[in-house]
Amino acid sequence: MPVRAAALLAAAALALAASPPDPCYEDERPRRCIPDFVNAAFGAPVVASSTCGRRGPESLCDPPGDNPADACRVCDAARSDRRHPALHLTDLNNPHDVTCWRSGSLPPASYDSPPDNVSLTLSLGKKYELTYVSLQFCPKAARPDSVAIYKSADYGVTWQPFQFYSSQCRRVYGRPNKATVTAANEQEARCSDSHRLTGEGSSGARLAFSTLEGRPSAANFDISPVLQDWVTATDVRVVFNRLHMMTEGEEVDGKRQAAPGSQHYAVSDFAVGGRCKCNGHASRCIPAKAEEGSNAVQPLACDCRHNTAGRDCERCKPFHFDRPWGRATARDANECKECNCNGHARRCRFNMELYKLSGRASGGVCLKCRHYTAGRHCHYCREGYYRDPTKPITHKKACKPCDCHPVGASGKTCNQTSGQCPCKDGVTGTTCNRCAKGYQQSRSHIAPCIRIPRVVTAVQAMEAVDAEPGRAAEQCGRCRAGARTLNLNKYCSRDYVMMARVVGREAGAAGAAGAAWARLALAVQAVYKRAPRSRLRRGAAHLYVRAADLACKCPKIKINKSYLILGVEKEGASSGLPGLAVGERTLLLEWRDDWHRRIRRLQRRAINCH
Repeated sequence: MPVRAAALLAAAALALAASPPDPCYEDERPRRCIPDFVNAAFGAPVVASSTCGRRGPESLCDPPGDNPADACRVCDAARSDRRHPALHLTDLNNPHDVTCWRSGSLPPASYDSPPDNVSLTLSLGKKYELTYVSLQFCPKAARPDSVAIYKSADYGVTWQPFQFYSSQCRRVYGRPNKATVTAANEQEARCSDSHRLTGEGSSGARLAFSTLEGRPSAANFDISPVLQDWVTATDVRVVFNRLHMMTEGEEVDGKRQAAPGSQHYAVSDFAVGGRCKCNGHASRCIPAKAEEGSNAVQPLACDCRHNTAGRDCERCKPFHFDRPWGRATARDANECKECNCNGHARRCRFNMELYKLSGRASGGVCLKCRHYTAGRHCHYCREGYYRDPTKPITHKKACKPCDCHPVGASGKTCNQTSGQCPCKDGVTGTTCNRCAKGYQQSRSHIAPCIRIPRVVTAVQAMEAVDAEPGRAAEQCGRCRAGARTLNLNKYCSRDYVMMARVVGREAGAAGAAGAAWARLALAVQAVYKRAPRSRLRRGAAHLYVRAADLACKCPKIKINKSYLILGVEKEGASSGLPGLAVGERTLLLEWRDDWHRRIRRLQRRAINCH
């Protein structure tokens, strides 16, 4: 047992050594991580606007020193031992074996006529967050008096001033010397006099520019998008605008001229210190495919973590949009979260409004939910489907089709929980596939189930009415009084139209035909139409209804309900009743609030009645 335990421990140690911990996570919890600080310029390509010997051999001279014989040299691009190409700028800088880039010899110049500009353009191959830019000039070489440093954050498409150096800042660059930077202008380039060129020994003078020096928000860099943008660059360009004038040479017309061949720039090292820009979501950069339009020779890309993507980890990777992308900080890694789609969607998007409403907990919206699901999280079934209670919502078959009967159902959408379809009158069943009790199937698609006719005697219909035993039964036929529509034709063909509340019901009497009648006590609330000699008024009134019709619920009368009644006055007289009666042409419609306005329109149109 001890031997086996020792073997297991040894295997675990080897596994840990083979796969070092990911600096972007601590105990599986995300944390900010950044690539190592490097010289981003090392080995990177530099394009020089001028290089000595490019147009043929030429003689270049340094300012006179202790050994004048070594001051001049021949530069010839065709001979390897006499070349001074731009690749010397970013190779390994050995102070004991200095390699220099030298520009071509510039036209003679005086203080009033500086030489032409010469530029060095460095391509980093990716966005970096820069800390410094450094230039090491060749020993004994002439120093530049005015230097401009520019940066590009879009691979050389646009350029922004980074820093200026000159003994005459306002004259050369139109800027004051050593201007103070405030929080309001932290992205503005400053100009400084040439005392920043330090060192005069065997290694040559050095120019060093610190990107954050003097910037008020430098101490809070992590929460300063302005400074983060200020130090971001993909390319750096150095422009030499003029040299320090030489002390040696001839005077022409009272003005000192530089010695022949001494007007040139010579730089041994071009260094740029910084980190590969990964916004706190990667600990290293790795080779990547070159982007279209990029001039990078060996492009790099961040090895993104925290579910981020992009060359600079500047966005969330697909399907991880449940919270907004953010730069990682020491307090919060801002890990991108996967959208919650219950396994029914492959794409989602971020919605800021939903994110705020959720208390900044979730803002993902699923797109194109599959498996018949719907909703922001694909968390319920779409129209025409319902949840299968035996399966979780994450199951591919969590939603079942409603299968509502095409004839028996009044729609295709069923209850999301029970699956019950909306059935037509007289139809029942979960899918509306059969007739309810008391109904029978018909051949109509509109009313597939109709009520089975019932035989009702007068005594059974109304116990309060004295009727002869054994009276012939009557069938409940079609109910005209139970109509639900109102139009101009119905209005015009009736003698009276009124709105009344049924306040009571009592036994009536036998009519002319011996039928049993019930008497309804009415409270007439409005009279819209009446015959010229009619005594119909607002207030108390009576209405007679056949007991058998009430038993068949034709019409269906409820106490303390208001009804619109359209009738013919002679129907009561022909039945031998002392008042109004519900006959074949009488309509009783349960009152609706919007009918008052509608009846007023019918009154105005009644002049067209024939």
